[in-house]
Amino acid sequence: MRFWDTSALLPLCVKEPQTNRVQKIIDQDGDLVAWWGTLIEGHSAFARLRQEKVLIGEGELQARQLLTRLSSLWTEVRTSNLVRDQAARVLLLHPLRAADALQLAAALVWAGGQTASLEFVCLDHRLGEAASREGFQVVS
Repeated sequence: MRFWDTSALLPLCVKEPQTNRVQKIIDQDGDLVAWWGTLIEGHSAFARLRQEKVLIGEGELQARQLLTRLSSLWTEVRTSNLVRDQAARVLLLHPLRAADALQLAAALVWAGGQTASLEFVCLDHRLGEAASREGFQVVS
């Protein structure tokens, strides 16, 4: 079981250079853990790709449907005071944006303080660096 950041899930929904690599990771272990806000982050990314004319016509709808299907499979770390408090802590230590801090905080709550034996799948360099400093084995 691995924690998946939105950046790593998107190539499963939209063909990108990292799609094959990420598909191999999920084929090794399909037990996903993701943060409550991951679905919204994905929808935001798809809207941006539509505006940039990367997703055209049915492409956005298909990407949204794929992510929704994935969301039915993952274990979701729900929003909580503990996630919020962890996000505030990691913002003091790492140069992250709010959503990335919440992603990392959700992973930390899921890990229950035992990050060394757990993997964090992430394609975002800054978030991956922060996750590594928090003790996760980052898969990118």
